[in-house]
Amino acid sequence: METRGKSKEVKRRLRTLIPQATMEDFTAVEEKADAGHLRYLPPSIRAWQALTSYIRHVHTDYDDMLNDGYEPDAARHFVVDDINQKLSEWGCSQTLSDDDQ
Repeated sequence: METRGKSKEVKRRLRTLIPQATMEDFTAVEEKADAGHLRYLPPSIRAWQALTSYIRHVHTDYDDMLNDGYEPDAARHFVVDDINQKLSEWGCSQTLSDDDQ
């Protein structure tokens, strides 16, 4: 079962990762980190996985590419720069590479 301390640690890590994100985006990423299979991961991994997944689906053309017939790996490759741009806008010093996909 999820502990309150684990959720607080995810929130703290997200605040450190993306200090300039809007409250709306921050809250959505936080909710994503608490959902499904992610809740079983360590807080640092939960935060990063939720963050990059959220950006991929909400702030890039990834889903449109999938709908247009791109394979997931190919679509992910084409949105890496967009994800990194959003991370930078939100004050994140960490970036995503093709190998991280």
